[in-house]
Amino acid sequence: MSILNVERLSHGFGDRAIFKDVSFRLLKGEHIGLIGANGEGKSTFMNIVTGKLQPDEGKVEWSKRVRVGYLDQHAVLEKGLTIRDVLKGAFQYLLDMEQEMNDMYGRMGEVSPEELEDLLEQVGTIQDTLTAQDFYLIDAKIDETARGLGLTDVGLDKDVNDLSGGQRTKVLLTKLLLEKPDILLLDEPTNYLDEVHINWLTRYLQEYENAFILISHDIPFLNSVVNIIYHMESQELNRYVGDYDYFQEVYAMKKQQLESAFKRQQQEISQLKDFVARNKASVATRNMAMSRQKKLDKMDVIELAQERPKPQFNFKLGRTAGKLIFETKNLVIGYGEPLSRPLDLKMERGQKIALVGANGIGKTTLLRSILGEIQALSGTVERGEHQQIGYFEQEMKEDNGNTCIQEVWNEFPSMSQFEVRAALAKCGLTTKHIESKIVVLSGGEKAKVRLCKLINRETNILVLDEPTNHLDVDAKDELKRALQAYKGTILMISHEPEFYRDIVTETWNCESWTTKVF
Repeated sequence: MSILNVERLSHGFGDRAIFKDVSFRLLKGEHIGLIGANGEGKSTFMNIVTGKLQPDEGKVEWSKRVRVGYLDQHAVLEKGLTIRDVLKGAFQYLLDMEQEMNDMYGRMGEVSPEELEDLLEQVGTIQDTLTAQDFYLIDAKIDETARGLGLTDVGLDKDVNDLSGGQRTKVLLTKLLLEKPDILLLDEPTNYLDEVHINWLTRYLQEYENAFILISHDIPFLNSVVNIIYHMESQELNRYVGDYDYFQEVYAMKKQQLESAFKRQQQEISQLKDFVARNKASVATRNMAMSRQKKLDKMDVIELAQERPKPQFNFKLGRTAGKLIFETKNLVIGYGEPLSRPLDLKMERGQKIALVGANGIGKTTLLRSILGEIQALSGTVERGEHQQIGYFEQEMKEDNGNTCIQEVWNEFPSMSQFEVRAALAKCGLTTKHIESKIVVLSGGEKAKVRLCKLINRETNILVLDEPTNHLDVDAKDELKRALQAYKGTILMISHEPEFYRDIVTETWNCESWTTKVF
């Protein structure tokens, strides 16, 4: 049974086409992985099927009475709300019913006997619905689910504006699970999630009875939970039955077959054109030449997909830093309340360290305290000499109206426009992307712009906060290679062991010094 039908969809931004004449269907129980390189239109597709964006052409049809839950990587939580307020929003339709029922009670003293009877009947129906939906157990449900995703450790009365990226993702995910939708739409759900909760989400999706569509560049996660792959490339959407590894095998085979057919056809076209050119002027052979020309005109010419530029990340190494990178003595980090016990940590030149552990325990706060961006609650941080630090922040600062060219040019005004374009192209961005405003780029494309600024600056220390979030498979592989080759010092936060394991010399588990209880 088809739950969602998308027919002949086309969409673009300005003169940049995202997809053309795309069709798609979601069947009951299908666990779909929607994949493709950064900027191919995966999040745009999700926004269209959820009605947030109107397509240029085509139609989207959901089957009747289907409740859709969407975890959006760009969702914004309203300032001033607590975590509990947001989670209660999962039951808004029931809260609205309760308000409607209370309004009816308020009108009962002012109506005729006939109207009173009608109101009593409506109130009874609403009351039955609220009871059937466990309305009076909402707070208990919220507490139970929030505990499962670690939100009770954060505090349900905390303002959502004060949360880290990972904590916000957990709030949105918890709300989604409380809504119990018929269909889940998940856009990069593992971004900012720690290993424990990625494992929890993996088990949840493996056991999920209904259908879902999942966008993710986390290959082990994808392989664990999906049974259908839809691949978005060159404005097309193609369906493959199986997990991501099987898709790769079939895709590579199809690509090889298409390239072979393309070569054969190009050879035939060349021979036909040569025959026509040599024989069209001769009376004796003109008819044969015209016959060959007709064949050429009718030929369905094979076109190969344009190869996307592969990213190249080569970090510029600065002067040699002093032997000491940093040393902390009795350092207590936090905002108002301590997030750590007193820390005595030391890092020396050449070390490559990964900070790991659950969200909300202070990994980013530790980085920023060491860098001097925020004041520690107590204790000291001593930093060494001759440090050229490159800092990749977990979240992008507020979007501005700059194009990619302007963004990089502002950072490196001595560069020519040609050099700026070349630098962005090396990071895997096409001409269309380079000339676009940053606000219209995907999360992965924005990350590539930030990496472009980082690799073109001389550094001897890299401080990286979740550098793989939003990056596609090619970019992630290239970043891993570049960090392995980097001769400087690296301090990195990452939730992907398969990424950092072959880069770092040490792993520091921050759960061993946090004040948070798990």
